[in-house]
Amino acid sequence: MGVGTSTFVIRWINFITMLLAVAVIGFGVWMSTHDDNCRKSLTLPVLGLGAFIFVISIIGFLGALKNNSILLWAYLILLCLILVGILVFTVLAFIVTNNGSGHSVTGLKYKEYQLQDYSSWFLKQLKDGHNWEHLKSCLVKSEDCNDLSKKYKTLRQYKSAKLTPIEAGCCRPPSECGYPAVNASYYDLSYHPVSSNKDCKLYKNSRSVKCYNCDSCKAGVAQYMKTEWRVVAIFNVILFVVLSLIYFIGCCARQNAARNHSKT
Repeated sequence: MGVGTSTFVIRWINFITMLLAVAVIGFGVWMSTHDDNCRKSLTLPVLGLGAFIFVISIIGFLGALKNNSILLWAYLILLCLILVGILVFTVLAFIVTNNGSGHSVTGLKYKEYQLQDYSSWFLKQLKDGHNWEHLKSCLVKSEDCNDLSKKYKTLRQYKSAKLTPIEAGCCRPPSECGYPAVNASYYDLSYHPVSSNKDCKLYKNSRSVKCYNCDSCKAGVAQYMKTEWRVVAIFNVILFVVLSLIYFIGCCARQNAARNHSKT
């Protein structure tokens, strides 16, 4: 790659990423002012990510602008650490999300989920009392379960609906319990459950209880997390390829800067 081309490309790439970093930091600040504690918990990671990207972009931009090999060395080292971090996280994400799938139930268009099907890492996180209390409070605040009766006006619509993993696991008792559904948000609990599954006794029609303490709810959250992690992992593969290309261009820019320095 030509002497001027590589430094020009690195300069503009890092200028753009600086702007993106400022946007990420601004988003983090907005999240910190939000009343929802569930969203607030993501504030520090978002701010940290934005600040880290901004610092690396500044170093890369100044290194390319001033044709400084030392700054470009620092930029390449930090970029290499990011590449290693992305690679490690992506591999772990695919390993963690390798297990777990739904079980089809006769008469239902959606699947039900069982906690023991998922990886030990998911089980450890979801069985931790502190973690689950926080997740449960977020689920209660989301109103997803209580909005089912608004989405499905009739019992027929509800029974033919394709519920999400969280709706299927947290908003209703497992089908093996045999509780008759009165509507999308209410079950006849006077019926004696035919199953010994402990979730049958844990389910309540109360807006704040539902099946939030059930293993089926934790399994639904595990399935949701698995899907989200898979999306992130695929995005990371694409990001890894893009950053590897930028890293190659940065290496060319550093070599060109070193040659110019040796000539002077």
